[in-house]
Amino acid sequence: MKIQRKPEWLQKKINPAAHAEMERLLGGLKLHTVCQEAMCPNISECFRQKQATFLILGSICTRMCTFCNVTKQAPLPVDSQEPARVAAAVNELGLAHVVVTSPTRDDLPDGGAGLYAATVAAIRDASPATTVELLVPDFQGDAESLRTVVQARPDILGHNVETVPRLYHIRSGADYHRSLELLRRAHDLDPSLRTKSGIMLGLGEMEDEVLQVIADLRSVGSSYLSIGQYLAPSRQHCPVQEYVEPALFDQYRQKALEAGFVHVESGPYVRSSYHAASYGAPDFSLPKHHPS
Repeated sequence: MKIQRKPEWLQKKINPAAHAEMERLLGGLKLHTVCQEAMCPNISECFRQKQATFLILGSICTRMCTFCNVTKQAPLPVDSQEPARVAAAVNELGLAHVVVTSPTRDDLPDGGAGLYAATVAAIRDASPATTVELLVPDFQGDAESLRTVVQARPDILGHNVETVPRLYHIRSGADYHRSLELLRRAHDLDPSLRTKSGIMLGLGEMEDEVLQVIADLRSVGSSYLSIGQYLAPSRQHCPVQEYVEPALFDQYRQKALEAGFVHVESGPYVRSSYHAASYGAPDFSLPKHHPS
């Protein structure tokens, strides 16, 4: 059943006036953000605080997921200067923590892993104190692409499973077990690397299915978890099946913490990069995963 009206706890307003300064900076550096491309409801709050999730490798995805608003067209060539521009933005904004993600680039032999690594290196050079979180695609299960990213030594490596296995038809080209395997391999390659994942609610999942996903993610070593409400970007996207009550988000957060997650953000407006700096706060005083 398609839900037409949002409940009272999902009435956050977007204020374009709060975007002007950030949009000038991003436009001047020719950078994309997932905040803009995915029509994130938190964009005004984050841009006002000079926070953004950078979208490298262009803004065009090679997959056709029915829940996502990122553009699906012929992708552009890789821009080798993009890492330097991201690093310049990080430095100018004075970010203590930055999240870098990308569309899925199945057209590239390494899925874009090399540019992820170059972006980490550029940020380390421009702003050594900034902690770096990468939110990567599945690289079609390619082990060498994942190794390239892990060897870049980000502080957090994220990969979202997005939903429960039964609903994976909304994730064109994705595979639930392949996503779990990526997280397991990342943990095996560097046991000190914190890994993170995220899921959306409101797509028709059942409570026992969500709890199984939580257990599965812990079984592959994930430390951090985000749980948020799915909001359809348009009428052409997969419709919302349920607006989940805030109390249930609280229950899932507690269950995930009991399962062993170090930090969990769970709520209607939570997204994988929302309040991202708070996930690693207890650990960022430790020696960081910088290149030797």
